[in-house]
Amino acid sequence: MRDMCGRMTQQTSPEEVARIFDAEIRDADGAPFAPSWNVAPTDPVTVVLRRDADRVVERHRWGLVPSWARSVKEGARHINARAETVAESATFRASFRKRRCIIPADGFYEWRRTTDTRKEPWFLGPHDHAALLAMAGLWAVWKDPATGLWVPSATVITTSANDDVARLHDRMPVLLPRAAWAAWLDPDEQDQGLLRSFLQPAPDGVLEMHPVSRRVNDVRQDGPDLMDPVPEEDVAEAGPDADTGAAPDRAGRRRASADQGTLFD
Repeated sequence: MRDMCGRMTQQTSPEEVARIFDAEIRDADGAPFAPSWNVAPTDPVTVVLRRDADRVVERHRWGLVPSWARSVKEGARHINARAETVAESATFRASFRKRRCIIPADGFYEWRRTTDTRKEPWFLGPHDHAALLAMAGLWAVWKDPATGLWVPSATVITTSANDDVARLHDRMPVLLPRAAWAAWLDPDEQDQGLLRSFLQPAPDGVLEMHPVSRRVNDVRQDGPDLMDPVPEEDVAEAGPDADTGAAPDRAGRRRASADQGTLFD
């Protein structure tokens, strides 16, 4: 599997998420909430799920760690689950049956290739800036053999892109309409036809889309200005020798921003 990397934004508080989804807040892993406009894989993310009869809001590690994983690092390979194979995949099938969740995002970033060595970041979000994107997700828990602690984690389900998003990439997150929330979150819902029917591209026109600064490539950067629009780059004029810089990951390692991956594979 090739390396991948991605970004989403989660600045809406758990209290507001709980209000929108008619849920209660439950802190599963002790990760405190801080608004972020540059959430990266392995960061804590806010999720909505069902525990027993209750709909709850928790914080999980982004990147699903299957129960059989030898290390929590396995989760970095599983930030996405493909809709076409999620029900059969050894990594995701158990969670698809019983541990479905919603990852509420204020928006996400995607990268459009402008030359062989350069990519342009775009922000995609709801037209109503007070609304949230209800991304279909899966969750799991993994027991750390060294500490005995349970680590909750989650992944975003992706599907083929609609015509709008296809300008940037051929995949996009599954965005659940409100009418699908209850069935998707219900662990007793086992109608495979119904569940699969939710895993479709969102209609065109539901997302606001605009290019943003390459500062978002650096995971150390954060703040609402990362979502500010910038002029769209002309693909034909972007020179192959353009400066691509280098973007550090959370641990401070350097990687070429020209190799910036995608959230939605």
